[in-house]
Amino acid sequence: MRVSVVIPAYNEAGNIGRLVMETFNVLPEDILGEVVVVDDCSDDGTRAEIKALMATYPRLRYLRHGHRAGQSAGLRTGIFAAGFPVIATMDGDGQNDPADIPALLAKIAPPGGKGPALVGGLRARRLATGSRRFASTFANGLRTRLLKDDCPDTGCGIKVYWREAFLRLPYFSSMHRYLPALFLSYAHEVAYVPVNDRPRVAGTSKYTNFGRALVGAYDLFGVVWLRRRTLVPPIAEDSGAAIPLRPATLPSTSKADVDTASL
Repeated sequence: MRVSVVIPAYNEAGNIGRLVMETFNVLPEDILGEVVVVDDCSDDGTRAEIKALMATYPRLRYLRHGHRAGQSAGLRTGIFAAGFPVIATMDGDGQNDPADIPALLAKIAPPGGKGPALVGGLRARRLATGSRRFASTFANGLRTRLLKDDCPDTGCGIKVYWREAFLRLPYFSSMHRYLPALFLSYAHEVAYVPVNDRPRVAGTSKYTNFGRALVGAYDLFGVVWLRRRTLVPPIAEDSGAAIPLRPATLPSTSKADVDTASL
């Protein structure tokens, strides 16, 4: 089961290049189909760091937003561009370990099959500071009570899931924080696997506890409404010929919105 690894990044010079090289080094070719890096209009050396690697790694693709749009938009751009039916995602700060991807893939069902359509990472030993860890624990507990998604670590960026299932979800900013709940709402199974948590080597986090809580509270009640109002009945009968869907492509944008480069 080969995958497209999608990595959204914003101002991750010093992290993103190291993560891309590590991903190609630790994942065998029968697993790794490509790496897609989506640069959310960084103003540091992120672009140069990726461009310098493209001659070495022909299965590396780089896309750059024309303006900042956030992590969920970066994921969506990368997943539209991806060429394989299973997506693996990681944060661009290097705190996720690409060596954990095979364990996640071992638990996911083949696309369209029976079993988990999303497998999320569960950071067994968090390296975050005390205040950030407390905020995360509180937020996960609140989310679980309201969304009933039994997700122990929604903030963990390393996940694998079916590309087609993701593309059928309603898109909104910060949706990446609610993927397990959204997959469950659309009648998919989810599962979790313990993964490694690593320290950030360069740069600083783009989030604060207050900023994350402010945005999270706004979105949380919207997802609660969505969970309660979404009904996906099982198919009891399917007769006749099915017309295959055309492959999804990048959303229609001007060249100023997305700059792509690949070798």
